[in-house]
Amino acid sequence: MASGSRTVLGVEPREANGSRATRRLRRDGFVPGIVYGTGIDPTPFKVGSRELRTVMSEGHALFDVELSGGESTPVVLKDAQLDPVKGHVVHIDLLRVRLDEKIQSTVPLEIEGTEDAPGVKEGGVLSHVTREVIVESLPTAIPDRIVADVSNLDIGENLTLDAIKPPEGSEFVGENIEEIVIATVGVPSKVEEPEAVEEEAALVGEDGEPIAAEGEGEAAEGGDKPAEGEGGGESEG
Repeated sequence: MASGSRTVLGVEPREANGSRATRRLRRDGFVPGIVYGTGIDPTPFKVGSRELRTVMSEGHALFDVELSGGESTPVVLKDAQLDPVKGHVVHIDLLRVRLDEKIQSTVPLEIEGTEDAPGVKEGGVLSHVTREVIVESLPTAIPDRIVADVSNLDIGENLTLDAIKPPEGSEFVGENIEEIVIATVGVPSKVEEPEAVEEEAALVGEDGEPIAAEGEGEAAEGGDKPAEGEGGGESEG
């Protein structure tokens, strides 16, 4: 559901009354959560898992929460706990924000141009090292994602965060951003081919003595034996 330019997530109040009730909520198709911030007491809520999945799939950094049809409040996602086996969201934390105050947010960092990178064309291996960055901006200026172009990387080269221009209205947070590696192209590892075994190599038995090839031993044993009927005995007379 959208209101104006922002998506609205409709939620219902809940009582934070223990793990048993939480498990019952999940069995009924809800995800428990809490919203806090801007000097207002934290408010536990529940939201339909399908509705939550739809809003989160849009990837917006800023959206509105509407509690039981009341006034909507701008929020950002602070934390989403996932089921370790199935991977779906089992609990979310939302932070209320003022649209006129800057906040720090974690933003996904993606890369593009991998196949065009000269180092990749030459057989190098591109590694995507940093996948999230922290930016500071007004809530309305939080980018949904940041994309870094790696199409110029050669073998042995790195792309660092200081080479990326932050989106308008935001700035990267952290010290020594020139040392934060986004992506790198490594030298391809060489595959060692096993050395061919020479066909003429001598066969060796258990006693360490060479074994003659098939047929050679027989020839050696009977090489001086005269053929039958050739001068070996006296003629009958």
